[in-house]
Amino acid sequence: MTDTPETDFAGKMAYGDYLRLDLILGAQAPRSSAHDELLFIIQHQTSELWMKLAVHELESARDAIADDRLPHAFKMLARVSRILEQLNNAWDVLRTLTPSEYTEFREDLGQSSGFQSHQYRAIEFLCGNRNAAMLKPHAHRPEIVTELQAILSRPSLYDEAVRLLARSGFDVGDERADLSEQRVENPKLQAAWRAIYLSPEEHWALYELAEKLVDLEDYFRRWRFNHVTTVERVIGLKRGTGGSQGVAYLRRMLEVELFPELWHVRTEL
Repeated sequence: MTDTPETDFAGKMAYGDYLRLDLILGAQAPRSSAHDELLFIIQHQTSELWMKLAVHELESARDAIADDRLPHAFKMLARVSRILEQLNNAWDVLRTLTPSEYTEFREDLGQSSGFQSHQYRAIEFLCGNRNAAMLKPHAHRPEIVTELQAILSRPSLYDEAVRLLARSGFDVGDERADLSEQRVENPKLQAAWRAIYLSPEEHWALYELAEKLVDLEDYFRRWRFNHVTTVERVIGLKRGTGGSQGVAYLRRMLEVELFPELWHVRTEL
């Protein structure tokens, strides 16, 4: 037996083969001669890869809560928070792009915009922020609409948390008839979370679930805030390439709450 690393990979599975690096590293196709367009492309491609993992983990966490496998759900939710931290850190790299540098290739983007990211939409739908009107930017891709509709047809992560509270004996009110519709803030649910926070030792698993959800939204809010700041730093108050209001639209999104009762209950404690 030898400690010498293998160097002959003819006919064997090598690092680049397993990761399909030829495909990944060949996926950057700048449309201009601008030096900084490669940064812009890689920033968004890597973000989409992290979002793919986030969707995978959120779906698994939702299913684990439905099956009362809370330790598994906690692990996956903690991982999603770390993924969002990675996405937040990525803005630091993109913020090295100056307005004059971005102007060199902005017109080459056409109507493409991060607003059209279906994986970002999937994350919001999975967490519980549901607005069927947001399917419209994806209407040109029927397979993506079908994928997002499938998410809307099932309980969200927060829906499953609420169902868990009901199974645990808390009065959380009636479940809405159409799961694809946006939840309405629920005073009974807030009262249930208040009882859990007032007696954490008695309801430790639910208490930990509450904090895992708050952690997730905390990082998600930072992601949104960093997005707004980066966009304003690079393009100011111009309209987005996809026709959105740019910074004005992103600022409105800062007000959206994924798990409102978990935030508002803090005022009562």
